Amino acid sequence: MTEGESAWLAAAPWGINDRVRSRLAATAHEVAAEWNVELGEMVAAGRFSYVAFAGDEAILKVVPVEDDEADHEADALALLAGHGAVRLLRHDRARRAMLIERARPGYDASSLSEYEAMRIAIGAARKFWRPAARGRPFRWIGDLVPRWLDNAGDHYLVRQAREIYGTMRPDDATLVHGDFHHHNLLSHGDRWVVIDPKPMVGEPEFDVPTLLWNPIGHQPTKDSVDRWIGAFADAGLDANLIRKWAIVRGTYQGLPLAQDETAETSPQLRVVRALL
Repeated sequence: MTEGESAWLAAAPWGINDRVRSRLAATAHEVAAEWNVELGEMVAAGRFSYVAFAGDEAILKVVPVEDDEADHEADALALLAGHGAVRLLRHDRARRAMLIERARPGYDASSLSEYEAMRIAIGAARKFWRPAARGRPFRWIGDLVPRWLDNAGDHYLVRQAREIYGTMRPDDATLVHGDFHHHNLLSHGDRWVVIDPKPMVGEPEFDVPTLLWNPIGHQPTKDSVDRWIGAFADAGLDANLIRKWAIVRGTYQGLPLAQDETAETSPQLRVVRALL
Protein backbone atom coordinates (compact mmCIF):
# COMPACT_ATOMS: atom_id res chain seq x y z
CA MET A 1 0.00 0.00 0.00
CA THR A 2 1.37 3.39 -0.93
CA GLU A 3 0.74 6.88 0.40
CA GLY A 4 -2.62 7.60 -1.19
CA GLU A 5 -5.71 5.72 -0.05
CA SER A 6 -9.25 6.60 -1.12
CA ALA A 7 -12.66 5.25 -2.08
CA TRP A 8 -11.35 3.63 -5.25
CA LEU A 9 -9.73 1.00 -3.03
CA ALA A 10 -11.77 -1.86 -1.66
CA ALA A 11 -11.38 -4.12 1.35
CA ALA A 12 -11.33 -7.16 -0.93
CA PRO A 13 -7.94 -8.81 -1.60
CA TRP A 14 -7.95 -7.56 -5.18
CA GLY A 15 -7.56 -4.04 -3.82
CA ILE A 16 -9.78 -1.92 -6.08
CA ASN A 17 -13.55 -1.67 -6.15
CA ASP A 18 -15.74 -3.35 -8.74
CA ARG A 19 -16.46 -0.15 -10.65
CA VAL A 20 -12.79 0.67 -11.17
CA ARG A 21 -11.93 -2.95 -11.92
CA SER A 22 -14.56 -3.17 -14.68
CA ARG A 23 -13.42 0.09 -16.23
CA LEU A 24 -9.77 -1.01 -16.29
CA ALA A 25 -10.65 -4.43 -17.69
CA ALA A 26 -12.53 -2.82 -20.59
CA THR A 27 -9.55 -0.60 -21.36
CA ALA A 28 -7.15 -3.55 -21.15
CA HIS A 29 -9.13 -5.61 -23.64
CA GLU A 30 -9.45 -2.63 -25.99
CA VAL A 31 -5.71 -1.94 -25.90
CA ALA A 32 -4.78 -5.63 -26.22
CA ALA A 33 -6.87 -5.91 -29.38
CA GLU A 34 -5.22 -2.83 -30.91
CA TRP A 35 -1.73 -4.00 -29.98
CA ASN A 36 -2.43 -7.55 -31.12
CA VAL A 37 -1.49 -9.16 -27.82
CA GLU A 38 -3.34 -12.04 -26.21
CA LEU A 39 -4.44 -11.36 -22.65
CA GLY A 40 -3.91 -14.19 -20.20
CA GLU A 41 -4.84 -14.59 -16.58
CA MET A 42 -4.60 -11.67 -14.20
CA VAL A 43 -1.57 -11.37 -11.95
CA ALA A 44 -2.64 -11.82 -8.33
CA ALA A 45 -0.06 -9.34 -7.03
CA GLY A 46 -1.48 -6.55 -9.17
CA ARG A 47 -3.99 -5.42 -6.58
CA PHE A 48 -4.22 -1.71 -7.43
CA SER A 49 -4.18 -1.81 -11.25
CA TYR A 50 -5.33 -4.17 -13.99
CA VAL A 51 -2.33 -6.45 -14.50
CA ALA A 52 -2.44 -9.52 -16.75
CA PHE A 53 -0.08 -11.73 -18.70
CA ALA A 54 0.18 -10.72 -22.35
CA GLY A 55 1.56 -13.65 -24.26
CA ASP A 56 4.58 -15.44 -22.84
CA GLU A 57 6.99 -12.53 -22.52
CA ALA A 58 5.02 -9.47 -21.49
CA ILE A 59 2.61 -7.99 -18.96
CA LEU A 60 -0.20 -5.59 -19.79
CA LYS A 61 -0.89 -3.07 -17.06
CA VAL A 62 -3.60 -0.41 -16.91
CA VAL A 63 -3.27 2.05 -14.04
CA PRO A 64 -6.38 3.75 -12.64
CA VAL A 65 -6.49 7.51 -12.99
CA GLU A 66 -7.28 7.65 -9.26
CA ASP A 67 -3.74 6.41 -8.52
CA ASP A 68 -1.93 9.67 -9.22
CA GLU A 69 1.23 8.35 -7.59
CA ALA A 70 1.65 6.09 -10.64
CA ASP A 71 1.27 8.92 -13.18
CA HIS A 72 4.92 8.68 -14.24
CA GLU A 73 5.57 4.96 -13.93
CA ALA A 74 6.07 4.60 -17.68
CA ASP A 75 8.36 7.63 -17.76
CA ALA A 76 10.61 6.06 -15.12
CA LEU A 77 10.72 2.72 -16.91
CA ALA A 78 11.54 4.48 -20.18
CA LEU A 79 14.35 6.40 -18.49
CA LEU A 80 15.80 3.22 -16.98
CA ALA A 81 15.56 1.42 -20.34
CA GLY A 82 15.80 -2.03 -18.78
CA HIS A 83 18.80 -1.21 -16.58
CA GLY A 84 17.72 -2.46 -13.17
CA ALA A 85 14.00 -2.47 -13.99
CA VAL A 86 11.62 -4.31 -16.28
CA ARG A 87 11.67 -2.85 -19.76
CA LEU A 88 8.81 -0.72 -21.06
CA LEU A 89 7.76 -2.15 -24.44
CA ARG A 90 4.82 0.07 -25.34
CA HIS A 91 2.84 2.87 -23.72
CA ASP A 92 -0.49 4.60 -24.26
CA ARG A 93 -0.37 7.67 -22.02
CA ALA A 94 -3.98 8.71 -22.53
CA ARG A 95 -5.33 5.31 -21.51
CA ARG A 96 -2.62 4.75 -18.85
CA ALA A 97 -1.75 1.42 -20.44
CA MET A 98 1.69 -0.17 -20.52
CA LEU A 99 3.10 -3.28 -22.12
CA ILE A 100 5.98 -4.32 -19.88
CA GLU A 101 8.64 -6.99 -20.11
CA ARG A 102 7.79 -10.05 -18.03
CA ALA A 103 10.38 -10.96 -15.40
CA ARG A 104 11.26 -14.66 -15.41
CA PRO A 105 11.24 -16.71 -13.24
CA GLY A 106 9.68 -13.71 -11.50
CA TYR A 107 9.72 -14.68 -7.82
CA ASP A 108 10.11 -11.78 -5.44
CA ALA A 109 12.62 -11.13 -2.66
CA SER A 110 10.21 -11.91 0.18
CA SER A 111 11.43 -15.49 0.61
CA LEU A 112 15.11 -14.60 0.80
CA SER A 113 17.17 -14.44 3.96
CA GLU A 114 17.51 -10.99 5.45
CA TYR A 115 21.14 -10.79 4.36
CA GLU A 116 20.34 -11.76 0.77
CA ALA A 117 17.41 -9.36 0.63
CA MET A 118 19.65 -6.54 1.84
CA ARG A 119 22.32 -7.34 -0.73
CA ILE A 120 19.85 -7.50 -3.59
CA ALA A 121 17.94 -4.39 -2.50
CA ILE A 122 21.11 -2.32 -2.28
CA GLY A 123 22.26 -3.49 -5.69
CA ALA A 124 18.88 -2.82 -7.29
CA ALA A 125 18.54 0.60 -5.67
CA ARG A 126 21.94 1.71 -6.94
CA LYS A 127 20.77 0.99 -10.49
CA PHE A 128 17.43 2.73 -10.01
CA TRP A 129 18.68 5.89 -8.31
CA ARG A 130 19.92 8.20 -11.03
CA PRO A 131 19.92 11.92 -11.71
CA ALA A 132 16.52 13.32 -12.66
CA ALA A 133 15.07 16.80 -12.73
CA ARG A 134 11.99 18.06 -10.93
CA GLY A 135 9.10 18.56 -13.33
CA ARG A 136 10.71 16.64 -16.20
CA PRO A 137 8.22 15.06 -15.66
CA PHE A 138 8.67 13.85 -12.11
CA ARG A 139 7.17 15.49 -9.03
CA TRP A 140 9.26 16.43 -6.00
CA ILE A 141 8.75 14.58 -2.73
CA GLY A 142 8.81 17.92 -0.89
CA ASP A 143 5.58 18.97 -2.63
CA LEU A 144 3.79 15.79 -1.58
CA VAL A 145 4.93 14.83 1.93
CA PRO A 146 3.09 17.68 3.74
CA ARG A 147 -0.18 16.61 2.10
CA TRP A 148 0.35 12.99 3.11
CA LEU A 149 1.05 14.05 6.70
CA ASP A 150 -2.16 16.10 6.70
CA ASN A 151 -4.09 13.02 5.53
CA ALA A 152 -2.75 10.96 8.46
CA GLY A 153 -5.11 12.67 10.90
CA ASP A 154 -4.71 14.23 14.32
CA HIS A 155 -2.42 11.92 16.26
CA TYR A 156 0.55 12.63 18.51
CA LEU A 157 2.81 10.69 16.12
CA VAL A 158 1.77 12.99 13.29
CA ARG A 159 2.75 16.01 15.35
CA GLN A 160 6.16 14.46 16.05
CA ALA A 161 6.59 13.53 12.39
CA ARG A 162 5.81 17.11 11.35
CA GLU A 163 8.44 18.43 13.77
CA ILE A 164 11.03 16.05 12.37
CA TYR A 165 10.08 16.86 8.78
CA GLY A 166 10.48 20.54 9.60
CA THR A 167 14.19 19.92 10.22
CA MET A 168 14.63 18.27 6.81
CA ARG A 169 15.48 19.83 3.46
CA PRO A 170 14.61 17.16 0.89
CA ASP A 171 16.77 17.04 -2.20
CA ASP A 172 15.27 17.03 -5.69
CA ALA A 173 18.05 15.58 -7.82
CA THR A 174 17.53 11.79 -7.77
CA LEU A 175 14.86 9.54 -9.22
CA VAL A 176 13.36 7.53 -6.37
CA HIS A 177 11.10 4.50 -6.62
CA GLY A 178 8.50 5.56 -4.04
CA ASP A 179 7.38 2.02 -3.15
CA PHE A 180 10.65 0.11 -2.89
CA HIS A 181 10.29 -3.20 -1.06
CA HIS A 182 10.71 -6.98 -1.31
CA HIS A 183 7.55 -7.59 -3.35
CA ASN A 184 8.63 -5.08 -6.02
CA LEU A 185 11.98 -6.82 -6.52
CA LEU A 186 11.72 -9.73 -8.98
CA SER A 187 14.18 -12.32 -10.23
CA HIS A 188 14.87 -12.04 -13.94
CA GLY A 189 17.33 -14.57 -15.28
CA ASP A 190 20.48 -14.20 -13.22
CA ARG A 191 19.64 -10.68 -12.03
CA TRP A 192 17.02 -8.76 -10.06
CA VAL A 193 14.82 -6.00 -11.41
CA VAL A 194 12.37 -3.57 -9.86
CA ILE A 195 8.73 -3.22 -10.84
CA ASP A 196 5.84 -0.90 -10.03
CA PRO A 197 7.63 2.39 -9.34
CA LYS A 198 5.72 5.37 -7.97
CA PRO A 199 8.46 7.67 -9.24
CA MET A 200 9.38 11.06 -7.86
CA VAL A 201 12.56 13.06 -7.45
CA GLY A 202 14.09 13.26 -4.02
CA GLU A 203 17.00 11.65 -2.19
CA PRO A 204 17.93 7.96 -1.94
CA GLU A 205 17.26 7.79 1.80
CA PHE A 206 13.55 8.35 1.08
CA ASP A 207 13.32 4.88 -0.51
CA VAL A 208 14.74 2.80 2.34
CA PRO A 209 11.90 2.89 4.95
CA THR A 210 9.46 0.73 2.98
CA LEU A 211 11.98 -2.09 3.21
CA LEU A 212 11.93 -1.83 7.02
CA TRP A 213 8.28 -2.89 7.39
CA ASN A 214 8.22 -5.43 4.57
CA PRO A 215 7.74 -8.15 3.43
CA ILE A 216 4.03 -8.62 4.12
CA GLY A 217 3.60 -10.33 7.47
CA HIS A 218 6.95 -9.15 8.83
CA GLN A 219 6.82 -7.65 12.30
CA PRO A 220 9.74 -5.23 12.56
CA THR A 221 11.86 -5.03 15.71
CA LYS A 222 14.37 -2.43 16.78
CA ASP A 223 17.17 -4.87 15.90
CA SER A 224 15.83 -5.58 12.40
CA VAL A 225 15.31 -1.86 11.74
CA ASP A 226 18.86 -1.10 12.88
CA ARG A 227 20.30 -3.85 10.68
CA TRP A 228 18.60 -2.54 7.55
CA ILE A 229 19.57 1.06 8.25
CA GLY A 230 23.12 -0.05 8.98
CA ALA A 231 23.36 -1.97 5.71
CA PHE A 232 22.35 1.07 3.65
CA ALA A 233 24.61 3.32 5.72
CA ASP A 234 27.50 0.97 4.94
CA ALA A 235 26.54 1.37 1.28
CA GLY A 236 27.03 5.15 1.57
CA LEU A 237 23.67 6.56 2.66
CA ASP A 238 23.06 8.85 5.64
CA ALA A 239 21.77 6.70 8.53
CA ASN A 240 20.27 9.66 10.40
CA LEU A 241 18.38 10.77 7.30
CA ILE A 242 17.03 7.24 6.78
CA ARG A 243 15.77 7.28 10.38
CA LYS A 244 14.01 10.60 9.85
CA TRP A 245 12.35 9.39 6.68
CA ALA A 246 11.33 6.15 8.40
CA ILE A 247 9.54 8.12 11.12
CA VAL A 248 7.88 10.51 8.66
CA ARG A 249 6.88 7.90 6.09
CA GLY A 250 5.98 5.29 8.70
CA THR A 251 3.64 7.78 10.33
CA TYR A 252 1.69 8.84 7.26
CA GLN A 253 1.60 5.32 5.82
CA GLY A 254 0.58 3.79 9.15
CA LEU A 255 -2.10 6.32 10.06
CA PRO A 256 -4.98 6.48 10.32
CA LEU A 257 -5.12 2.89 11.55
CA ALA A 258 -7.29 0.37 9.75
CA GLN A 259 -10.21 -1.06 11.72
CA ASP A 260 -8.37 -4.31 12.47
CA GLU A 261 -5.06 -2.64 13.38
CA THR A 262 -3.44 -1.24 16.50
CA ALA A 263 -0.20 0.65 16.93
CA GLU A 264 1.34 -2.68 17.94
CA THR A 265 0.22 -4.62 14.88
CA SER A 266 0.87 -1.91 12.26
CA PRO A 267 4.34 -2.68 10.84
CA GLN A 268 4.86 0.96 9.87
CA LEU A 269 4.10 2.20 13.38
CA ARG A 270 6.28 -0.51 14.91
CA VAL A 271 9.17 0.99 12.94
CA VAL A 272 8.27 4.51 14.06
CA ARG A 273 8.08 3.48 17.72
CA ALA A 274 11.42 1.64 17.42
CA LEU A 275 13.08 4.85 16.26
CA LEU A 276 11.52 7.43 18.56
